[in-house]
Amino acid sequence: MTEKRTPMVAGNWKMNGDRSLVESFTNALNDKAFDRMDVIVCPPSVYLSMFNAEHFQIGAQDVSHLDNGAHTGDISTEMLKELGARYVIVGHSERREDHNETNLLVAKKVARVIESGLIPIICVGEALSVREAGEEKLFIGEQVAALFSEVTADQLKQSVIAYEPVWAIGTGKTASPEQAQDIHRFIRHVLSEHDADLADGIRILYGGSVKANNAQALFSQPDIDGGLIGGASLNTKDFIAICQAAI
Repeated sequence: MTEKRTPMVAGNWKMNGDRSLVESFTNALNDKAFDRMDVIVCPPSVYLSMFNAEHFQIGAQDVSHLDNGAHTGDISTEMLKELGARYVIVGHSERREDHNETNLLVAKKVARVIESGLIPIICVGEALSVREAGEEKLFIGEQVAALFSEVTADQLKQSVIAYEPVWAIGTGKTASPEQAQDIHRFIRHVLSEHDADLADGIRILYGGSVKANNAQALFSQPDIDGGLIGGASLNTKDFIAICQAAI
């Protein structure tokens, strides 16, 4: 990890949590000083305004690519900003699969988030069938390349990318540090074809069954700048241990 890239750990609660968990996380994280890294908690949107974050920041799990208006059930960037969000997860594999989000739609959401002044955490990653076919780099390369249909390299420089192999999300399986590093390096290569400074400076997180006992080995890889954490982000002790592994 270069000095130019500040480590980051983001917790994705998915459709989990309650008022009690918000309170316990607020208290636990505010008791810690994460002055050498960025710590983000991404709860369901209904809980965003309940946090009183001092030593960490808040992110949303999804956003609409549309302006405010007649779009039942959608949430706009303007609404998220009012609720205190600073980051937005975009294109998570569960959104791509469960809600049929295409590479183009993800790119449109990224553009909307950037234009609003929020920071997207852009998820990419392959299913097991893609990896077994040896096509993971082609697949991920297309996901990354599609972003440039809606945003410029300069616009992406403030963004974050998260590599999440779908086969490792919630399965207990984790890409080896070497496998994860290989894809992170490849993502930087794809970005470098558009802008070398973007490729060198953007933070790329790893997500996929990251736990306290494997976080340090993953985060020690030169192109891995932290993690997007799922299940372990619902336990304050585990999440803090993962954060400490990134420093």
